[in-house]
Amino acid sequence: MNIAFFGSSLVSAYWNGAATYYRGIIKTLHRLEYSITFYEPDIYERQANRDIDDPDYAKVVVYQPSKNDLGKCMNQALKADIIIKASGVGVFDQELEEEILKIRKPDQQIIFWDVDAPATLDRVINNSDDYFRKLIPQYDQILTYGGGKPVEEAYRLLGARDCTSIYNAFDPETHHVVKPQEEYVCDLAFLGNRLPDREKRVEQYFIEVARALPDKKFILGGSGWDNKALPDNIKYIGHVPTKDHNAFNCSPLAILNISRDSMASYGFSPATRVFEAAGAGACIISDAWNGISEFFKPQEEIIVAHSPANVKEVLKFLNKKRAREIGQAALEKAQNSHTYDHRARQLKTILQPKPSVV
Repeated sequence: MNIAFFGSSLVSAYWNGAATYYRGIIKTLHRLEYSITFYEPDIYERQANRDIDDPDYAKVVVYQPSKNDLGKCMNQALKADIIIKASGVGVFDQELEEEILKIRKPDQQIIFWDVDAPATLDRVINNSDDYFRKLIPQYDQILTYGGGKPVEEAYRLLGARDCTSIYNAFDPETHHVVKPQEEYVCDLAFLGNRLPDREKRVEQYFIEVARALPDKKFILGGSGWDNKALPDNIKYIGHVPTKDHNAFNCSPLAILNISRDSMASYGFSPATRVFEAAGAGACIISDAWNGISEFFKPQEEIIVAHSPANVKEVLKFLNKKRAREIGQAALEKAQNSHTYDHRARQLKTILQPKPSVV
């Protein structure tokens, strides 16, 4: 079965938090004998910052951000059994979301895969004239990588035929335990790009905590923080390539997860980094959000901080032995429940072509 997949980027994680999610999902689909062509635009310097070569589990087509190049890709996609349009491609999103519905063949399944459902829903619900609102009922299926029942019900209220959450997970071949590296050793590390609906929470749960604990060492990774005022005990290291994520997760005493505002408000939206860190056996401290206990057991497999003050208290008393115990428990839960092979059980029943019209 052939799938045409339009997304932000499969080969570059640069300013592209969905990269490892796409890789895990698509690698799993390949194992299930799907043939995937991934179409991604040459934008945001991603091709100059590739962190993997073209994989053997998908054909990657890089197109220029022009309507001519996009048209060629869409003509190729017409041959597929299934066309998937992911949110946040970064260029011609509206055109893609409208046109694949217009050019569809009767036996094609057309899917919208929302990798930022809380933000999409907030936009559509608060603007009745949003172009995407009228498109929702036309897709055969809406998939999201988080949000659970609140997001699924919100999409159905907007007319979606069906909506299913395919949660983040981890690929054990990519994310696993490695030896700590000195450059990443610290008391608490956070990895995340600087985004408007995350920055305030990063200030509260990470930067202000560091200021209050000058005897502790902190590391900040991710793009966009260059000109952010930071205390002396935070080391900013910029973009962290995927190949270094295991070392980044295994070296600190603890790893911090901070949700974006929109995802925290809906809940049931564990970030990719949570599963990657768990797969590396990291001790994770996470801000609190509804549904977290459905993925990891609070205070045993993950430390849940209900406020920045909680983060300070945890760091004052957390020792290496306890951190190892929590990290090992998280690793076992991730291996038993949160690999992309687990997610494949859902996908296999959803990604079915429509019967041919005779």
